[in-house]
Amino acid sequence: MTEGTGSTGGTEEAASGPDSWKAWHEQRTATVSAPYGPLALTGTHWLDDAPEGRIPGVAGHWEAAGDEVVLTATGEDGLSLDGKPFTGRAALTADHAPPAQARIAQGGRRLVVVRREGLWAVRVWDPDSANRRAFAGIEATPYDAEWVLPGLYRPYGASRTVQVPNADGRDRGLGLSGELAFHLAGDEHTLQVAEEEDGSLWAVFADATSGTSSYRFRFLRPSAPAADGTVSVDFNRTLLPPCAFAEHFICPFPPPGNTLPVAVAAGERTALTR
Repeated sequence: MTEGTGSTGGTEEAASGPDSWKAWHEQRTATVSAPYGPLALTGTHWLDDAPEGRIPGVAGHWEAAGDEVVLTATGEDGLSLDGKPFTGRAALTADHAPPAQARIAQGGRRLVVVRREGLWAVRVWDPDSANRRAFAGIEATPYDAEWVLPGLYRPYGASRTVQVPNADGRDRGLGLSGELAFHLAGDEHTLQVAEEEDGSLWAVFADATSGTSSYRFRFLRPSAPAADGTVSVDFNRTLLPPCAFAEHFICPFPPPGNTLPVAVAAGERTALTR
């Protein structure tokens, strides 16, 4: 699944209403501002761009070697592996644990090995990042029951992959499993969505507020549909993508057809700074 689908989000819960939304919003703010939350990402370094194996500001020698990354370090590098001082050579695979549990550390920073479409990168998570220090909260529209809509999930006969621009300027494949239909202002609208492993849905979309009163695009994560495809679509829980908090994420832009012609004046709108 594409970056950002679950690390900073949360699938809509069955409970709704202002109290449930308030608790959700508070949890979102805490998650984003955690020591190794999205605000702590200070770099995504593609190893193809580091042919000499050296990453600016990152200790050690890093080399992509087929299905693994080889890290070589000396005692002067100050790296640790699995909580112990590391020297020598280690073969690493993609780290799927939360950044706080990353195998490689350099002091308080965590160095996370990631792979996207066959390319390797090292990500740096720093609790002392400038973005984390400047964070002042998430601007979000207060809960409004009118933005909880009945929806219908229509799966495709087979999953599809479309190429879409990403926040780092590269095009990448975005997997889609079906479309989510709902009515707004008397008209039916649809969003192309992906289905997560737990059955929940995920959409990248823009609307008439995008780039003005809200971030340029946002995420929507409805819960798993019922057997007949019906699902609650709660725009109150519209999410900012990770790249709204740190520019080093590679969030996908909305696929063709996922720009709504109406204003979705609900959910998270922008990240606030001091």
